[in-house]
Amino acid sequence: MDEKSRTAASKFLSYVLRHEPAAVGIALDSGGWVAVDVLLDACAQHGRGLSRADLDEVVATSPKQRFALSDDGQRIRANQGHSTAVDLGYEPAEPPDVLFHGTVARLLPSIRDAGLQRMERHHVHLSPDEATARAVGGRRGKPIILRIDTRAMREAGHVFFVTPNGVWLTDAVPASFISGWGEE
Repeated sequence: MDEKSRTAASKFLSYVLRHEPAAVGIALDSGGWVAVDVLLDACAQHGRGLSRADLDEVVATSPKQRFALSDDGQRIRANQGHSTAVDLGYEPAEPPDVLFHGTVARLLPSIRDAGLQRMERHHVHLSPDEATARAVGGRRGKPIILRIDTRAMREAGHVFFVTPNGVWLTDAVPASFISGWGEE
């Protein structure tokens, strides 16, 4: 599978496993899992045929590690970013004192007013380092890197979770915990 095909497959799987499982006629269980065979059959029936080897390659080579296979390799799910109702079962975790969020300038006014909100997703996504936040923000234009004072957030009672691929999740980030408004 070439890089272009892997990227297309990853985007399609993200769409199905995070947002629209019904697009290929599947249902996710309460933890966001679906049997690999069910997913592959459904994709084939909807003109998006993937072999098991292709799926394994997408999961293994994804630089963002968006997907997880169950320990027995029989089920798959997205690690985070769902807009569908799932409980990923992550336990609260203690984040580093500072995390980062990549965004673009046009979103800064609403972030200044309301902080970072989860919008259609289950959580706000935060990055462990500036480079990752820059890559995330750069998908929508010239990135602005916001610094999140997670130490102060923890002290104020906010809860954090970490995904297997190192993305930090929280319900919201009030603007008072954000700095770096104009820095790149």
